[in-house]
Amino acid sequence: MSYYIAPRFLDKLGVHITKNFLNLPGVRVPVILGIHGRKGEGKTFQCQLVFEKMGIEVTNISGGELESPDAGDPARLIRLRYRETAELIKVRGKMCVLMINDLDAGAGRFDEGTQYTVNTQLVNATLMNIADNPTDVQLPGSYDSTPLHRVPIIVTGNDFSTLYAPLIRDGRMEKFYWEPDRDDKVGIVSGIFESDGLSRREVEQLVDTYPHQSIDFYSALRSRIYDEQVREFIHKVGFESVSLRIVNSGEKPPEFKKPDFSLSNLIEAGNFMVGEQQRVENSQLVDEYNRLNRGSKNYQPAPPAPVTPSNGSQQPKNGNGFQTPKGSNTHLSLETQEQIRQILAQGHRINFEHVDERRFRMGSWQSCGTTQINAEWDAISALESCLAEYEGEYVRLVGIDPQAKRRIVETIIQRPNGKN
Repeated sequence: MSYYIAPRFLDKLGVHITKNFLNLPGVRVPVILGIHGRKGEGKTFQCQLVFEKMGIEVTNISGGELESPDAGDPARLIRLRYRETAELIKVRGKMCVLMINDLDAGAGRFDEGTQYTVNTQLVNATLMNIADNPTDVQLPGSYDSTPLHRVPIIVTGNDFSTLYAPLIRDGRMEKFYWEPDRDDKVGIVSGIFESDGLSRREVEQLVDTYPHQSIDFYSALRSRIYDEQVREFIHKVGFESVSLRIVNSGEKPPEFKKPDFSLSNLIEAGNFMVGEQQRVENSQLVDEYNRLNRGSKNYQPAPPAPVTPSNGSQQPKNGNGFQTPKGSNTHLSLETQEQIRQILAQGHRINFEHVDERRFRMGSWQSCGTTQINAEWDAISALESCLAEYEGEYVRLVGIDPQAKRRIVETIIQRPNGKN
């Protein structure tokens, strides 16, 4: 199976890596290339295809390795693997790169509820130091004056705005936003279904049927087509015998004939997958859980709404600087007001975030400028201000557990079509 490499992707990686192995007089080349974009668009896989095409060896670090119970371990890991990669270049006599996947997940700070640890600081500082001195990277507790070979660093992530700003400045990190266009999607999906007999026209129809789905949707779609045959095999063998038949079995592995990859069958399976996505978005099980909790012994009703002065005087501003709304003038639905009461009644805090349609696809939400609110009318006032200021954008309510420092609720209150 031959996979499609997007020309823009190949060009960007090829130029960045090659520049780092050249001695360009008077030119300062950034060591780090940051590839960012919304989830599931094949950033890591496209990198792997480029590395294979160019004959490049890769040393990998996962974003999950950038935290540790022992302070300093992740920073030391980055330095160690950088030095190992530099040694590989020297020994193998070929291009090698260091790749860090999901950097923002390991070193990013998403909101006030995200813990910013010593390791997070050291990871950012270490990458900045390597970007500034790529031939002088030392391990803690030792010093080697021998210059290292320069190693290009490729990092991937969804939202680099969560990273430490000095790390991603120009000169240290070159940025590349990856969002495949229709031609890229058609080429990549053609590679996924190359052995299944789909024509170019059918692939285009499939892509046009799901224009807002990411690349991994089509890969998962191909996998789902095999579900029926696998289900028949399990029923034939028996659930009790599946493990013995497949794992460490003396019999040859089961064989499956090619399933029906007709366009109509793919679209039917694709619609089912889209339906599952929508169920996840619309389930709001946390809301149901909170409603059930109202009947528990620990439930404390929200304080009564303030009485509107009879003389019509202006209400004072609250602690967050927002105008306190009159009890009868709020434009929020009763359901939204009830959810705010439920969250606050459990001792949690509330924040509000907004995002435009383009950044919504990447999940790049931004705070409406509010802090964590713990009073009902402060929350209602802040939400109404946010809805008015960011009309035409997505606005969501976020419930935060201040003790565990984690989010417990994320509910979209406003959508760009104006429906609240």
